[in-house]
Amino acid sequence: MTLTKIPEKNFKVGYVAIVGQPNVGKSTLLNHFLSFKMASVTRKPQTTRHQIKGILNGPGHQVVFLDTPGLLEPRYKLQEAMLQAAHRALQEADLALFMIEAKNKIDPRDQANLNQVAQLQKKIILVINKVDLVPRQNLLPLIDHYRRADGIETIVPVSALKDIGLDALRDEAIKALPVGFPFYDTEQITDHPERFLVSEIIREKIFLRFGDEIPYSTTVYIEEFKERKNRKDFIRATIYVEKKSQKGILIGKNGEALKKIGTNAREDIETTLERSVFLELWVKVKEKWRENEATLKEFGYLG
Repeated sequence: MTLTKIPEKNFKVGYVAIVGQPNVGKSTLLNHFLSFKMASVTRKPQTTRHQIKGILNGPGHQVVFLDTPGLLEPRYKLQEAMLQAAHRALQEADLALFMIEAKNKIDPRDQANLNQVAQLQKKIILVINKVDLVPRQNLLPLIDHYRRADGIETIVPVSALKDIGLDALRDEAIKALPVGFPFYDTEQITDHPERFLVSEIIREKIFLRFGDEIPYSTTVYIEEFKERKNRKDFIRATIYVEKKSQKGILIGKNGEALKKIGTNAREDIETTLERSVFLELWVKVKEKWRENEATLKEFGYLG
């Protein structure tokens, strides 16, 4: 694909990693920047498992955002792969948006994570998210503490959910990037294939519907994706779980739970792809897949 020619002399371009603890609002931030649902968003931590790439194009800039899994202490091999994805994004990035929640005290995990990021000698913008939930005066000690921290270029308070401060954050990010030529076509919003976007949508619906055990034990694999002339596209996806009991819960009585997941997912898939689809869902058991390196490679979690 031929890149669009850019007339500006000082075109800003670069990779921006969005990092922070699980459930801090990284995916919500990315989706708001792009005005497009690129990353799955739920209230549960660790919804994001892969590095999600979203491309923001505008007059004089192309910002390639890398949404990452949360920085955490891994408890099994899948989480180790998730942490590796976050570290790869930081290695690639020209700038890190380090996100923390608005609180009236310092979270030692945030401080430890920030120290690790600072060691990479990347430019860092500290993003204090969810400021709509905390009185402004309670933020002052937090801001004062991080203003003295190593490596931080600037501090931007935002609410990713309420779209507060995002214009200022976008402008600060663009300002911090180097001058260059665009990496991608300026009409492109991601380099992820449609199969990936579809699998993420299905997985999100599982996270939204079930409690703590089921979502974390599942993954979605697109077995078949056919574009068909004058007919709905055909998508066959398998949802893998670790236990037979989880399979029964996921399917539900008379298949009602799985049907609901399929209906909700299909609606979002059609919105994302901008065309009609026929979605077929199956559930299979693959024991301890989160601990199996070969399986993690098969499912795309390991390179």
